[in-house]
Amino acid sequence: MPARPPGPKPRFLIGNIPLASRDPLALFMRWAREYGDIFYYRAGWIHVYFLNRPDLIDLVLVRNHANLRKDHVVQNSRWFFGNGLLTSEGEEWKRQRRFAQPAFYRERITSYGNLMTNYAEQMLSSWQDGATVDMHQEMMNLTLRIVVRALFGVEPAKSEEISAALNTMMRNTSGLRLLLPPVARRLPLPGMGDVRRAVKQLNDTVAAIINVRRVGWDQHSEDLLSMLTSARDEDGAHLSASEIRDQVLTFLLAGHETAALAVSWTWYLLSQNREAERKLHQELDNVLGGRAASVEDLRLLVYTDRVLKESMRLYPPAWSLAREVANEFHVEGYRIPAGANVVMSQWILQHDARYFKDPDKFDPERWDTEACHRLPRFAYFPFGGGPRQCIGAGFANMEAVLLLATIASQFEMRLVKDHPIVPVPSFTLRPRYGILMTLNRRKATVGLPHAS
Repeated sequence: MPARPPGPKPRFLIGNIPLASRDPLALFMRWAREYGDIFYYRAGWIHVYFLNRPDLIDLVLVRNHANLRKDHVVQNSRWFFGNGLLTSEGEEWKRQRRFAQPAFYRERITSYGNLMTNYAEQMLSSWQDGATVDMHQEMMNLTLRIVVRALFGVEPAKSEEISAALNTMMRNTSGLRLLLPPVARRLPLPGMGDVRRAVKQLNDTVAAIINVRRVGWDQHSEDLLSMLTSARDEDGAHLSASEIRDQVLTFLLAGHETAALAVSWTWYLLSQNREAERKLHQELDNVLGGRAASVEDLRLLVYTDRVLKESMRLYPPAWSLAREVANEFHVEGYRIPAGANVVMSQWILQHDARYFKDPDKFDPERWDTEACHRLPRFAYFPFGGGPRQCIGAGFANMEAVLLLATIASQFEMRLVKDHPIVPVPSFTLRPRYGILMTLNRRKATVGLPHAS
């Protein structure tokens, strides 16, 4: 067996970057079909081994996780995220996880349910029947307001500033750009000046909010910032001011981006699949009768949950994961050297016909089939997996279901004619041109008493 898996022939110095920069989603899909479950390519000087089978992903994320660390893209993103849960490694990551974990216990997460739907209802009250809106931007604004309130315990007066800064950063920091060494940040590359200003604005805004909260801190407050401020480890140590800032930045991004994208892509898919939309509305009418959803309703919103799950299969907000190899190891007879990157893609696995019949079809009812009940682990993994699975997965999933239910019970959306839908794989899977939709107010036909 050759020492290296099959793959596209790299060019001198630049490797396969020119190809990968054009349409990475289609390209990686084609390479996976052409070269199989393990293939090799080169991103500049970085050797990349792409794994495309659930048991191989389990090997990396679970069985051999201690031998792998976050990749160059995540390491370079410390520039604006700091050294929080997303970017820290080893014992430092374990320490931070212990401090943050209580904030994401189930009972804590469910306490935010009313907060989520209250903000959704505020947004709905401003919508006009027949208006055209960018549903992606609407969902981003909504989930950011929610996470700012949950983080800081204050009304999100700074939400627009934070949103603008985050959008600038996400729009101008593709994975390829983050492969560049830190010195490249000072180069006059397109958009980098905007990113530098956005990073400063975000840091200044977050620092100001933290300082205000520190002055008026209430040890009995239940927001995440108060929990991080008061948390102590077994030795009585607490998080430093810079550590709290880094966690806040991490939660700001991850705490609103995932849910916003999940629901945004769902509106698009529902507009293209009227029968699924009809079944969703039928369930919402029966369970909610036009009112906002609550945490107590979640057990009854079975089809709603399947709709969201299917949406996250087709358009996973986190479209890929990557790890850097610390010590050489072997996969299927191939040597994976230290310093190489291992990449796994939710986009590819979740569109794989080996695990999902008609993989490109939006079919929420597939999640009630025997085939899906027997899926191998990591055939579907929108929140990653292993010890470093997203700490906020429960928060994001509950938020997405509650927002989807509350909004869809009152409105249906129609994609504006000829509006292009182009998914762009950056840190997350975003719609390049937004998702322009027309709002149509609907009226619930049936209602049940509030769930108890």
